[in-house]
Amino acid sequence: MTAAAPRPAGAGTRSRARDLARAGAAPLACGLVLLAVLAAWVASGAGGTISPVSIRVAQAAIPMPAFTARRAAGRDAPVYLTLQNLAGTGDVLLSASSPAAARVVLTGRAGPAPLPLPGGLPVLAGQTVSLSPFGRDLVLIRPRRLLSGQQVVLRLRFRDAGLVTVDASVTAPGAP
Repeated sequence: MTAAAPRPAGAGTRSRARDLARAGAAPLACGLVLLAVLAAWVASGAGGTISPVSIRVAQAAIPMPAFTARRAAGRDAPVYLTLQNLAGTGDVLLSASSPAAARVVLTGRAGPAPLPLPGGLPVLAGQTVSLSPFGRDLVLIRPRRLLSGQQVVLRLRFRDAGLVTVDASVTAPGAP
């Protein structure tokens, strides 16, 4: 029977250290490459230009156009909305739709008659915009039967935020 040759002192420790260094080299190299790519992105001026698009609807109400559903039938209905742009970049409300109306029109006022806003409604970064029948607003054209307390789905299409869906409450006439 032959005896194993004695190992020099510290040989196992060196082998473990070498194995540990090999195992950590690949993740370290990946981390350094990622750091270099991010540094180049920031140095090019592109860093920080990506910001989340966030539109919040703080209020959504549709006052009935008359006190009874029968009298309100067929009358266009204004929509009160409060839009908040929580993003660092501006956006534009391009259009709106609802299954509760034949169509929804975005309008502005220059006198007593509403005028269409063909380019949409800008909502600047950090800005809150209120829509009401006294200025810029949405109008439900030929709405279906509206009843006080009912919830009406509105789909708002923004240039950057995309589709924002909100439930608007039908309120008594004159109440936002």
